[in-house]
Amino acid sequence: MKNIWQFVMGLMLVSPAMAQIGKTGNATSSLSKVWVADQGDGTYKNPVLHADYSDPDACRVGDDYYMTASSFNAAPGLPILHSKDLVNWQLIGYALKRQPPMAHFEKPQHGNGVWAPAIRYHKNEFYIYYPDPDFGIYLTKASNPAGPWTEPVLVEGGQGLIDPCPLWDDDGQVYLVHGWAGSRAGIKSILTIKKLNAEGTQVLDEGVIVYDGHEADPTIEGPKIYKRKGYYYLFAPAGGVSTGWQLVLRSKNIYGPYERKVVMDQGSTPVNGPHQGAWVDTKSLNGKPGEDWFLHFQDKGAYGRVVHLQPMKWVNDWPVIGADADGDGKGEPVLTHKKPTVLASGKVGAAAATPPESDEFETTALGMQWQWQANPKGIWHTTSNQGYLRLYSYKAPGDAVNNWFIPNLLLQKFPAETFMATTKLTFHPNPKLENERTGLIVMGQSYASLVLRSDKDGVKLVQVVCKKAYDGAPEEEKIIAPIEMGKAVFLRVVVTEGARCQFSYSLDGKKFIKVGELFQAEAGRWIGAKMGIFCTRNTQTNDSGYADYDWFRVEPIAADVP
Repeated sequence: MKNIWQFVMGLMLVSPAMAQIGKTGNATSSLSKVWVADQGDGTYKNPVLHADYSDPDACRVGDDYYMTASSFNAAPGLPILHSKDLVNWQLIGYALKRQPPMAHFEKPQHGNGVWAPAIRYHKNEFYIYYPDPDFGIYLTKASNPAGPWTEPVLVEGGQGLIDPCPLWDDDGQVYLVHGWAGSRAGIKSILTIKKLNAEGTQVLDEGVIVYDGHEADPTIEGPKIYKRKGYYYLFAPAGGVSTGWQLVLRSKNIYGPYERKVVMDQGSTPVNGPHQGAWVDTKSLNGKPGEDWFLHFQDKGAYGRVVHLQPMKWVNDWPVIGADADGDGKGEPVLTHKKPTVLASGKVGAAAATPPESDEFETTALGMQWQWQANPKGIWHTTSNQGYLRLYSYKAPGDAVNNWFIPNLLLQKFPAETFMATTKLTFHPNPKLENERTGLIVMGQSYASLVLRSDKDGVKLVQVVCKKAYDGAPEEEKIIAPIEMGKAVFLRVVVTEGARCQFSYSLDGKKFIKVGELFQAEAGRWIGAKMGIFCTRNTQTNDSGYADYDWFRVEPIAADVP
């Protein structure tokens, strides 16, 4: 963590909420070495976040923008990102330290948990409504976006309630729109609007189905509700995550009937989907109205659901998103564009910024990029000011046949199309145990890893591949080399175009030796592939071994890398 107070002091110039970040958060100003959307000349390239921030939603508070996204079973969950210009984003915290119900999420619940949330600012508080398709719709609030956030309140219990978004109407009535998950509710492709109490904490009625998309807009979901010039607008994607289009519905009555218009689709671009997101505007400057913009995601398979920023304009009280070359009112995604105007001078108003990736483990807190595969326990790890992360081996659940079922995997998102990740560690297994394991992993529905494994003959470096891990398939192992206990080892994965992964190792940090064939990374359940580290065992004991990780670095692929 370098120069954190320089970053905080800069934030204090913007909004009261952001001025508090230095008191509660540990955002840093480190810049990615592998993907920066800001091109430094007043333009940006898409995606603005080449990482898996699925189902993004955002709001503006003064000069500041805040985003959250789906986090499914990962903990901490509900990431909170901040930007000054909608292009450069920093990760400043999480709204969920652990996910309720606590016992349920002590085991990995792939594809379950936090689905598409909505973030809004109302009466000096931030509100996040998020759905758990198995339990219902929750609300958490904060006065400071970096936290702390309140314990989630169940606004409406039930199965299949997804993608909620609130609206505080002009007359004081509060509404909530949401979609339906067919896998739980037995129906999908419809949108429902319900009344909330004045506090926004409880649904008051059964609601009204305001749109049925079965014929024209199958799998309509992810609705976001806004009000403008007397119209109620529902922004919602339809047609499927990777093949669909952006739909906008409008009506003078919140319960409809709603007019329909497709406002963006893939067109001739390589941006498939494009899927759900958020309308945000910039402040009025020099007496001129602000600009309109739209954040959305694109499903890129193993890379996850990456975030794009599109220009938006209003024509005849309909939004047009992206580039509309033929003027028919339906746009298509842009790949590059002029950055939003956020300063009265019209000049660029924010320095390049990105979420964190590398971690030197120099503080008492993990970098914000890290998430566990389930609700964490305090005995899984410790950090210190001595410059390393210690992972203690933790007993795998008795029914865990592979790492898909292991809770204590410490993972982060793929940050770019191509990159390499290297870590340095020393392994100190319990000499009384066998089969303690630690190493570097690329995780998805199939996974691969380089593992240091203890046995009666000492420590061995093992290559592990597990195809169809989600289906309970066993791991396939290949012993690579014996490793001296307590000796530093460097593990690396090089990710090339198409998410193809080559593992290697080194004993001196200079000469790396390739291990195995190229591994094709795979998406997880509704998420992209992840990479990270772990330390596990499969036996009960009164004390565990441990692994000390000196650092974890994400860098461009060097020309001399094997």
